[in-house]
Amino acid sequence: MGSGGSARPASAEGPGGAEQRLEVRGGRLPAALWAQRGLIKLYLSGAGLRELPAELAALRHLRTLALDGNELLEVPEALCRLPRLAHLYLGRNGLRGLPPAFARLQSLRCLWLEGNAVARFPRALLRLPGLRSLQLGDNRLARLPAALPRMAGLRGLWLYGNRFEEFPPALLRMGQLRVLDLDRNRIARFPDLAGLAGLRLLSYDHNPVRQPPRVADAVRLVGDGAQEFMEAREERLQGLRRQDEKEKEEEEEEGAEASPAAPRDGSPLLGDEEGGVAALPVSPGET
Repeated sequence: MGSGGSARPASAEGPGGAEQRLEVRGGRLPAALWAQRGLIKLYLSGAGLRELPAELAALRHLRTLALDGNELLEVPEALCRLPRLAHLYLGRNGLRGLPPAFARLQSLRCLWLEGNAVARFPRALLRLPGLRSLQLGDNRLARLPAALPRMAGLRGLWLYGNRFEEFPPALLRMGQLRVLDLDRNRIARFPDLAGLAGLRLLSYDHNPVRQPPRVADAVRLVGDGAQEFMEAREERLQGLRRQDEKEKEEEEEEGAEASPAAPRDGSPLLGDEEGGVAALPVSPGET
């Protein structure tokens, strides 16, 4: 069960925030760990784990679980029974997908799956509308499901180092996305992305594109030609701002010139029938 018998460091954190050190030997976790039902964070990165025991499900208060850099070939059933789990790190294992039971993790907000062997987008993720960050870089994806917009809470999507040859059409309906990373794919042409109102960062580096994608002015670009594009955009925006300021100043000056002088006796002004300005008559009692 695991690679080698040397001890691997691990750690856990309870509700009071106190950190405790653990040792993982031969891919086995210490039995006393499962008795600590109040744990909220468990860091088992690079611990040589090939599987996890059913006792994991007893840690029902767990909110953060780091299992990256292990030797897991599948997600254990026990992991799918952690009702409060919000942050899960499964990068750099040997995972090819996620089980249907993964959809039970309705508290999940951040999922890291980079560096695995995922070739098809896990359908269970479509049933997690509250997920906000999804890291799928360095996998084997070539397409995304049309139902992707069901993930209405998603704000960051990392798809670098996959096998996309075309921009996934489903992304055009993900207007809530703020970060989209498509580095190191094979996309030769990007559609007009100006309609993605929430987008703030688009990374498209190391794709065979001839020019930066068209995006809204608020989007920062990372990729070939991006720096020159953003400098030219900033110069254009500054020119527009200067023009707006100039027009505003001219309107204020025109308004000041058109304002009539008030009568010396302090009488209010009215427009006369000829379009000019006349003073209200002053009553005898006011003279």
